[in-house]
Amino acid sequence: MPSLPEPLPHAAATLAVDYRHDPLEAVLADRRLLAVFGFGDQAPATHADPRYLRVNLPVHGGAPFECWRVQDEVRDGRSDDIAWSEDGHLQFGALDVADAGDGDIEQAAEQAYARLQAWLAAGDYPHPLRIWNYLDAITAGEGDEERYRRFCVGRARGIGRVLGPAELPAATAIGHPQATGRLQLYWLAAKTPGSPLENPRQVQAWRYPRQYGPQAPGFARAMLPASAAMPLLVSGTAAVVGHASLHGDSLEAQFEEVLANLGSLVERARAIRPDVPDRPGNGTRLKVYVRDADALPAVDALLRQRLPGVPTLLLHGHVCRRELAVEIDGVHA
Repeated sequence: MPSLPEPLPHAAATLAVDYRHDPLEAVLADRRLLAVFGFGDQAPATHADPRYLRVNLPVHGGAPFECWRVQDEVRDGRSDDIAWSEDGHLQFGALDVADAGDGDIEQAAEQAYARLQAWLAAGDYPHPLRIWNYLDAITAGEGDEERYRRFCVGRARGIGRVLGPAELPAATAIGHPQATGRLQLYWLAAKTPGSPLENPRQVQAWRYPRQYGPQAPGFARAMLPASAAMPLLVSGTAAVVGHASLHGDSLEAQFEEVLANLGSLVERARAIRPDVPDRPGNGTRLKVYVRDADALPAVDALLRQRLPGVPTLLLHGHVCRRELAVEIDGVHA
């Protein structure tokens, strides 16, 4: 029997996100793997392969790897201390800079984002779809000296210009529960821009009033990529309605508010792309960040009750407002 011809390259970007318990070397053997992430002390600290990155957040329960797989084989490397991989449509990138925790996070953020902007401008993947930021002591400090507020100032200064709403990526910013001394940044970028989405239940983050700091956060609530073969990319989502945090005295009520915000974002995406599933299912992958380690079992129980069958990673991480107990981000396809 004659062999089948190789499939023609896809004209559009594809991305599949999964959680796998396989050994790291077996995962990395796949040349269509764009990136793989380990979490907590159970994961290897480093690897020679630039597609691997450890995020220093402890994992509750099992410790699977988060794997990003694309349609075409990737090439990868390290340039100017940036780890990267790409497949012709999408690019993963990661960098980190020194952050002493009690030092100048504003300067660290400015440095990191200036490097990111230069990298994007010089390459073939100029459109950041999704960015993750992990930093120490995210809510340490009072008033405008709070580290997350200083991070937002430094990020804006590093970008160097005001981004229009159509340019804003989806994003997450979470605090390490133990000091690492690093600001860690990684991203997914594309040759083709996506469509940033906002949540009708929430004020756009970039329009937050002055009470939240001298520089409003610069991100969209979600990103709908141009390719229908990619999932909806959901930003870090917490119990915020309008611009206010709700249910500061109830973990369960906050969790329900997060689910309402996720549902609103899915509804917004379906208005543009009706084939997006109307609720989380087995094509959804969620990372759940919990501020208080003692609350992890309760959140685990809520996930099993409210999102049965949805693969999740449950992480101990500090949300960017002290009164917020839980935040969720992920992909939905």
